[in-house]
Amino acid sequence: MPRYADMSKAELEAELAQVRARYDEMVARRLSLNMARGKPSAAQLELSLPMLDILDAAADLTAEDGTDCRNYGVLDGIPEAKRLMATLLDDEPENVIVLGNASLTAMYDAMVRLMLFGTQGSTPWAQLPEVKWLCPVPGYDRHFTICEALGIQMIPVPMDENGPIMDEVERLVANDAAVKGIWCVPKYSNPTGATYSDEVVRRLAAMECAAPDFRIFWDNAYAVHHFSDDPAEQDAVLDIAVACRDAGNPDRYLKFGSTSKITFPGAGVAAAAASPANVAEIKRHMNAQAIGHDKLNQLRHARFLNEGAGLAEHMARHGALMEPKFRLVTERLEAELGGAGIATWTNPRGGYFVSFEGPAGTARRIVDLARTAGVVMTGAGATWPYGDDPADSNIRIAPSLPPLEELDEAMDVFTCCVKLAALEQLLGA
Repeated sequence: MPRYADMSKAELEAELAQVRARYDEMVARRLSLNMARGKPSAAQLELSLPMLDILDAAADLTAEDGTDCRNYGVLDGIPEAKRLMATLLDDEPENVIVLGNASLTAMYDAMVRLMLFGTQGSTPWAQLPEVKWLCPVPGYDRHFTICEALGIQMIPVPMDENGPIMDEVERLVANDAAVKGIWCVPKYSNPTGATYSDEVVRRLAAMECAAPDFRIFWDNAYAVHHFSDDPAEQDAVLDIAVACRDAGNPDRYLKFGSTSKITFPGAGVAAAAASPANVAEIKRHMNAQAIGHDKLNQLRHARFLNEGAGLAEHMARHGALMEPKFRLVTERLEAELGGAGIATWTNPRGGYFVSFEGPAGTARRIVDLARTAGVVMTGAGATWPYGDDPADSNIRIAPSLPPLEELDEAMDVFTCCVKLAALEQLLGA
């Protein structure tokens, strides 16, 4: 395909006419396809159906410490679930607090605790004149929603293939005590698929912060979500807990994770991991919030996933379903847009998303065109704080939910919309 920038006006006009005709045909098909969020497919959900039969009337419903999982009690999780979630969070069971069904809830609760109570004796953040938070971009819209709901000012910081640009992060945290934390999705980031380099992790752990109560929210959402079962084809990330301890900042991080995209979203198990001091503080506040979370679900997950020993095999089945979809996305983008010089995209080795950059000023138009043609995408701007992508160029592609044949149709529509928006912009049409 020739570069659009190298084509004459007459050639561009002819191309636009062809693309518009193709687009009109797509609209006439009355498709109804959805790639708006990173939901597991039905085939992925079926992988965990045997878990529902693990606990029946004949099953032993007693945890190894003697807890009757049908009853009240155990604030921070049964031992079996702690070991499972420690595997997921790359930590020790004694540093893990097993929570409810969603890590997003755990992150919201953690932020509210900081706003109401501060941490380790610091002033409650809600009593401060302003609270600011660093948001690597493009990033996860639900993270941004938490900050916006609590009145926390968000500061975008750019990402590259190694994680957030640390020169900018270090400058911001060193000079402003109102900057209290940073969102991090360290492995297969949402939406870029980037995995943080060892250097980035160490710099996050060691950087000089004007705020002594600065916190890294370490969202390990895709820790085991590889497309290949070959370790050589999987990304690895340095443990933030070890890096913080080595840097003399043992309380700086809070890890979060869940089984939502491992078993059943909405019916999984979430957990946090932290330093001993932070664990004690969190449990002290939890005493007023809960008596204990769903221990039957904890027991079910621990037995199904063999307390973490079964994670790799289970996730290999997920990867076998996900890899063809991501390969299809890459192939269609390359076939339809490669060489045109109008777009770039990521090619991750795991996770749930592809980050797409179209021509500046076209993302909203592309998403609107796709919706009209029956394909729902993540809203343009969603990957930036306040929904405001200043370049109007980034679109998050979520290939996981539709079957392959529907994904192929959706990518046909999407690439056509990209061409149409780019040509309209070039010609002022």
